[in-house]
Parts: sequence; C-alpha cells; structure tokens
Amino acid sequence: MIRAAALVIGNEILGGKIRDTNTFALAQVLREKGVVLERVVVVPDTLEAIASEITALSASFDHVFTSGGIGPTHDDVTMAAIANAFAVRVTTDPRLEDLLRQHYGEAVTPNHLLLARVPEGSRALTIARSPWPLTVCGNVWILPGVPEIFVMKLDIIREHLVGGLPFVSRAAYTKLDEAALKPILDAIVEEFGVVDVGSYPRFQDPRYETKVTFDGTDPASVDSALDMFCRRLPEGEPLWTE
Repeated sequence: MIRAAALVIGNEILGGKIRDTNTFALAQVLREKGVVLERVVVVPDTLEAIASEITALSASFDHVFTSGGIGPTHDDVTMAAIANAFAVRVTTDPRLEDLLRQHYGEAVTPNHLLLARVPEGSRALTIARSPWPLTVCGNVWILPGVPEIFVMKLDIIREHLVGGLPFVSRAAYTKLDEAALKPILDAIVEEFGVVDVGSYPRFQDPRYETKVTFDGTDPASVDSALDMFCRRLPEGEPLWTE
C-alpha cells in the first residue's frame, strides 16, 4: 500500500474565506494511481506550523502533497518552511527564473522572480504539454493553492507518480436506512477484511435512501462483497447497483 498525506496551507481556508476544493481533486487523482490518501492537515500561513507538519508527515507517509503558500507575498512561506523541515537553504531555480522572465518580459520585477524560489536539492517535474514544473523536495510535492493552477499540476502527478494497484469500486442503492443495513454491513466487514465498506444516507433524494460502496484492490473480493450484500437484502432490494 502506498500511503499519502495532504497539507493544506492558508489562513483563508481556516477562516472560511475560501472553500478548499484542492483536496477533493487530489484525492481523485491519487485514487486513480492506487495511492491511499490517509490524512489531510490544514495549517495557517506560519513557517513554524508548516515546517512542523512537513517534518512529521514526510516521516510517516510515502508522499506528502502541499497546497498553497508559494506566491510572492508576505504570507507565502511554504518554500522556506519546507526547506527548514529538510534542513536545506532556499535557492533560485534557474529554469523557473528563465520561464518567469520569458512570461513577463520587460515587465518582470524582483517580486515576480520570487516565484522561482525552491528548497535546495529539489527536483522539477514537467510534462510535454506544459513547461511550468512541479517542485518536489524529498517526498514532498509542492503545489500552488489557486485551484485552477492546482488542477493543472495534477497532470504532472498523473505522469510522474509511481502508483500502486488500482482501486475497484462498486455500489448499491437501497431504500433501507443505515440502521436496518448495519447487521448486513457488519457481516460483510468481518468476511471481507480487504474490502472497504461505506454507507452514505440521503435524506432529500426520492430515488434511494442509502448508497453502500465496496472498494478494494482485489476485484474478486469487491464483487463478492457486493454479491453478499445483495443476497442478504429483502426482496426488491437493492434498487440498482453499479
């Protein structure tokens, strides 16, 4: 199992000014790659808080993905914090600096060039259709916080991240509530330890009341868990499966 954590950085997230959509997008890509996202941590824009979490997460997980704090303003301290966590200096990436100079031309300023800062020893990952790299320091993938740019960087992760076994997911929809389903779900969890079983009630959807999901890396076990669930339901249930 390849395990990952996400570190979301920004006072604007903690203060409710901005909705975090980056974690959702990242989780989907990691799932595609067969990587389990096990933890998400949100921290303010302080060097100490970011560095502390990077130190802990990078030691505990195979990969850490950060979001936010890599711009040129006073509260963008992610690069310095990651450098601090790995006990290296912040340096300028010549390729990033060249890209910035080409992009801004004569309008380039020293503040624009701050975007070329990276922790010393970092790797720059690119893909053919985009010249702008994604910086990786150790096992920490450093992504921007702006959702539009964050999503663009996910293509680099898709291409470069070495994943695990792909996940298989099945689902069943029923009119029964979670309390009625609990004995069946308990039995399936006991029978199929390698299958992750989830139940999700809906209160405003006239089509069904509970969606039950079965996820795992062994297709036969996932299908067997779904089959066991369907066989133990009353006649007429489930409404449908997928």
